[in-house]
Amino acid sequence: MARLKRNSHLIIYRKYSTSLKFLLLALSVLIITMVLPKQARFRFEYEKGKKWMQKDLVSPYNFAIKKTNSEIEKDRKEILKAVLPVYQNNEEVVANVFENFKTEFETKWKDSGGIDSEKNKYQILGTNTLKKIYQRGIINTVKKYQKDDDPNYNFSLVKNNVSATLNSIDVFTVNTAEKYIDEQFKSIANPEIRNWLIKLLKGHLQANYIYDERISNKLEADALTSISTTRGMVQKGELIVANGINVNSEIYQKLESLKAAYEEDAKVGGNSKLVLFGQFLLVGLVLSLLMAFLYLFRRDIYMDNRQLSLILMVITGMLLVLSYSIRLSIPSLYYIPYCIVPIIIRILFDTRLALNIHLLVVLIAGFFVPNSFEFAFIQITSGMVAIYSIKNLIKREQFLVSALLILSNYFVTFLGISLIRDGSLQVIEWLNFVPFIFSVLLTLLAYPLIYAFERMFGITSDVTLMELTNTNTKLLRDLAFKAPGTFQHSLQVANLAEAAIFKIGGNSLLVRAGALYHDIGKMDNPQYFIENQNKGANPHDTLSYEQSAQIIIQHVNKGVENARRHHLPEMLIDFIRTHHGNTRVDYFYQSFLKNFPEKFVDENIFRYPGPIPFSKETAVLMLADSVEAASRSLKEPDGQSISDLVDRIIEYKLDQHQLTDSNITLKDIDTIKLIFKTMLMGIYHVRIEYVLDK
Repeated sequence: MARLKRNSHLIIYRKYSTSLKFLLLALSVLIITMVLPKQARFRFEYEKGKKWMQKDLVSPYNFAIKKTNSEIEKDRKEILKAVLPVYQNNEEVVANVFENFKTEFETKWKDSGGIDSEKNKYQILGTNTLKKIYQRGIINTVKKYQKDDDPNYNFSLVKNNVSATLNSIDVFTVNTAEKYIDEQFKSIANPEIRNWLIKLLKGHLQANYIYDERISNKLEADALTSISTTRGMVQKGELIVANGINVNSEIYQKLESLKAAYEEDAKVGGNSKLVLFGQFLLVGLVLSLLMAFLYLFRRDIYMDNRQLSLILMVITGMLLVLSYSIRLSIPSLYYIPYCIVPIIIRILFDTRLALNIHLLVVLIAGFFVPNSFEFAFIQITSGMVAIYSIKNLIKREQFLVSALLILSNYFVTFLGISLIRDGSLQVIEWLNFVPFIFSVLLTLLAYPLIYAFERMFGITSDVTLMELTNTNTKLLRDLAFKAPGTFQHSLQVANLAEAAIFKIGGNSLLVRAGALYHDIGKMDNPQYFIENQNKGANPHDTLSYEQSAQIIIQHVNKGVENARRHHLPEMLIDFIRTHHGNTRVDYFYQSFLKNFPEKFVDENIFRYPGPIPFSKETAVLMLADSVEAASRSLKEPDGQSISDLVDRIIEYKLDQHQLTDSNITLKDIDTIKLIFKTMLMGIYHVRIEYVLDK
């Protein structure tokens, strides 16, 4: 009943699988189209410093020439120079200063060491000094109005509702007032009285010209509203740029102004529905090309809706980030980590798919970013560097190396484009490179995202394989403890298979992981396998040949069960299922025929359930497993015996049609033979007569 139910679910899934693919595609196209900016696209591409390669461009209508940011900033500084900071005269401060000085002088005169007859004299002297200081006034200076070469500045002083213009040099600060007091009291002969009076006066100095921040800021804001963002006009019919002319700064600004005017005009008069339809066509075309690529070259991904939905999610997510960033008007769209897409796809899938998807994402983004050719060049080259830098992921440090290489590519392209545009190192705005640094740092988020996608979609990346090849994992530690001979055999098989697949081309990390786990089913009955047996009784001696064969065969099924219990990826379980294909357990089969020639034999009892290998990786593992196991039976291994053994084992697998479904060539098989022979001779310390091609 359970099997019937599973089959019915499978039939329903296959029936609606194709419909689901097109539903995912349509949904992705719809989401991307809806979130992309809705504006007409300026038809001309141009770059400062390059020749105008199109026909003469004549202005289609009158438009104002926009000022550059540097011009607006210059105007802003000039206007702010003309706006004087406002200070208020606080008379209450002055009154309090005199009152407090008089009170303190009266109470502390005896502490000065002076005599009563001189008290009135020094009190008048101190009061007159304060009067002279406050006749000029004391100001609290504001740093933003001071310059390095001239700390003094003009300001407006409001006194009795009347404004007067002064310079900070014409008034005291607390520091200059203290120096004035020191100078005035030099002539006092009694040093004790002199120091006491100076200290008393300095303690009562307080600014009475107070900076009015609210009014000053309001005056500045009002003045800045008068800044014009344009300079001059281009009349309808006026030539903007002729064919073959270099786009200098003046022409570039006219083109930028025309583009802004065109896009603003399109917002008002353009048909937004047609813009939406145009975007739908372009996005639909790009994603359809992706589906065609998957159908033609990666049919396994095309048939797996789970993997397909992951790819469409990554693409849609990146374009959503782009659209949201454009709406937020962030200072630079280069803050966005575009390289995160090819890194994720490369690690989860392969190089070709990563490059294909990156190109398609950049092509779509190019319609909505300024200087689209420059953008496309920078992002395509950086994406290629990202993909190439993690071609073979063996160490985690490659993540950081990849980030540094991406940053280096950004720097080279930024420098090259800046030199082409301006022709000078002095005018390069190095702050514009900061977004690229930030983008590379955000690119490192790809690695936690990869982990999340693996868990969500059941995909195994090279990062996970790298973790699984660690022999300290629980399953491999159990194998080493319960079946040490099998564990050593698995290590040798891993070395053989990894070397072979690396030479003929394939995923060496996957092969190594598959080899380490391919015999974990032997942990249940390790003593029944020769590599785990010590000298003494053989448990097979008490069993029939059929029973012995079944125990040997069962290690495949038990290995699959064990792997699923420990949540190993399906791609590793495939190695367990296929490493014996559907071959016979020949030792027990031949023994049965020899001892019971008169009995009918059901060959299926002695045959592994299969399936046979269906990839280069699984095929290489089967060959490495058989060759390594057989080599242990050699009593006196030498070059000839090892060579004959390898040839015999591999020819037997070919005769049994075990490699029919794997995309492995005869040339690959010759290479595999040579590698196996060379490595086995090294293992058994035989003089090596075979040399690998380098």
